[in-house]
Amino acid sequence: MNSEERVMGALARKPIDRVPSFEWELSRVVIEALTPGEDELGFVENMDLDGICVYPDYRNELIDDVTYRTEWGIVKRKTSEVQDIPAGGPVKEPEDLDAYRPPDPLAPWRLDTMNRALKRFKGKRAVILHLNDVFSLPSRIMAFDEFLMAIHTEPEMVDRLIGITVEYNIALAKRAWNEGLRIVMTGDDFCYSKGPMFSPEKFRELFYPWYKKVMAAYKDIGFMVIKHCDGNVLPLIDMITGAAIDCYDPMEPAAGMQLAWFKEKYGSTICLKGNVDCAQTLTFGSVEDTINETKECLRIGMPGYGYILSSSNSIHSKVKPENYRAMLDTLHEFGVYA
Repeated sequence: MNSEERVMGALARKPIDRVPSFEWELSRVVIEALTPGEDELGFVENMDLDGICVYPDYRNELIDDVTYRTEWGIVKRKTSEVQDIPAGGPVKEPEDLDAYRPPDPLAPWRLDTMNRALKRFKGKRAVILHLNDVFSLPSRIMAFDEFLMAIHTEPEMVDRLIGITVEYNIALAKRAWNEGLRIVMTGDDFCYSKGPMFSPEKFRELFYPWYKKVMAAYKDIGFMVIKHCDGNVLPLIDMITGAAIDCYDPMEPAAGMQLAWFKEKYGSTICLKGNVDCAQTLTFGSVEDTINETKECLRIGMPGYGYILSSSNSIHSKVKPENYRAMLDTLHEFGVYA
């Protein structure tokens, strides 16, 4: 069984030879420490990861040495991480939406990175495209705090904005399918460690109809769908998992989320991905700590299949390279099904 088959089998909760592993994001710092001189594709191959998550390509307009404007009109500041910091958006008033246009999903370069990954890994390792559902793009196209206020003061504007981004992602997903992609992952975080950024009632009223639409569209196209959301998701979890998804990622330990609870409640219906703590164990712990936590995740996640081992969010720049290697070595030794 190759890595692509292993990931697809895990997502479908079917018997596989061993637990697969891949990450939402991989820091350039960790890549260079473990595989000097390699790019992310080479890192995935050298470390024998079962998949790679890639992003659509956008052309940015430089403002200064550390600031740029994306094709979405979002101003961002560069960081040492994969994700840069949003610093403002083009929509402030309902009237701004009349003139607003999202990027072109048919731009020739939009899926160049995805196609490079498919060319190298198709039929060997899983390629996962990071798309969006209902929160990350709308909450950056507006200034973040203004968006959160607009949920209450301008719900019709928020609804229109979500719709624009949903329709874009569906169009891009159709194109990705036609070019050979088979797995998408939405990385929209809408929870803090204490709970959601808005009430469950607001989520159900304003976001959930669009959330169900975009996830159902991905499934109707034919994709396996992974939903990522950090934080304490418990007030929303039945809505999150009740839409058309195949896998939920992650169960953030810092937010009190427990893999065992999710496995017991949802393990018979969806795949679960996680959950070695990247905020503590992989960052501040020892190799021995990492080995022990990885073994515990495997003990909980493996029964009945439908499990992908990964960090509890991403392999960010502060993760100790030796700990990440220990996690993968432990997986390859103890993550094999009899």
